[in-house]
Amino acid sequence: MLRVALAEDAVLLRAGLVELLSRVGHEVTAAVGDAEELARAVAADRPDVVITDVRMPPGFRDEGLRAALELRRADPSLPVLVLSQYVATAYATQLLSGSPAAGGLGYLLKDRVGEVTDFLDALDRVASGQTVIDPEVVRVLLQQGTADKPLQRLTPREREVLAVMAEGLNNQAIAQRLTITEASVVKHASSIFMKLELDPAEGNRRVLAVLAHLRRQDPAA
Repeated sequence: MLRVALAEDAVLLRAGLVELLSRVGHEVTAAVGDAEELARAVAADRPDVVITDVRMPPGFRDEGLRAALELRRADPSLPVLVLSQYVATAYATQLLSGSPAAGGLGYLLKDRVGEVTDFLDALDRVASGQTVIDPEVVRVLLQQGTADKPLQRLTPREREVLAVMAEGLNNQAIAQRLTITEASVVKHASSIFMKLELDPAEGNRRVLAVLAHLRRQDPAA
């Protein structure tokens, strides 16, 4: 069971998330409609994980994202999962580059909520300290990096491994997704990091290193 603080201004979606989380055994400690209420709720009763929309009242710009960044600055170990209506790689960049990696971080499109199993898996992974990035965001980042010479050195299979790696999956999960052995994943990952001149780190450090490289190719970052 997780204790979840939720911030979403759309009443129906907020109610739906509360129902979903409660149905699978999680406790919703707060379900609010703006960033200020979220900050107060977390200060009053620290949850295990925060879920927040990017755009919320009063300006409907990036109030939820800024609230997430402030919460992380106050408590770097607080897991945060940010939901976005659109693919906005700049939001993902701001979240990942402006927040220490001590606690789990996630950036998902709201469409992912409809894929209940994937959404709940992402929530669990963020709560356990992992980094989770929506596969559509990764796909866009890879497309924007097609002119990058190091990326052009990767084989088609290495690009597949890189894409799944950037979502935050570990070697076992990558192997299952691509139907290859873990040994093959390790081999491909080593080649990827050599070709991209990245530190062959593990866990969140590996994800953040890959995303940092892709962000350098992102004109919106």
